[in-house]
Amino acid sequence: MDPVGMKMLAIGLTMAIGLFGPALAIGKIGSAAMEALGRNPEAKGPIMTNMILSIAFAEALGIYCLIIGIILALVVE
Repeated sequence: MDPVGMKMLAIGLTMAIGLFGPALAIGKIGSAAMEALGRNPEAKGPIMTNMILSIAFAEALGIYCLIIGIILALVVE
């Protein structure tokens, strides 16, 4: 396989594997938050605050993978 093909494969694998975990985490966080709201609707404020904070941390991992993919696309020859 030529170097350009290997570069594209590395970028694709980096993005696919790196974004799979945060996607599952965000789904799990949302599901758990909705279940918690169903059990205790009065605690909406703290549940939503913690959910948004957790989603932001999970999304940060996906953004790191995106940055690595862009760096691979621009730097590696």
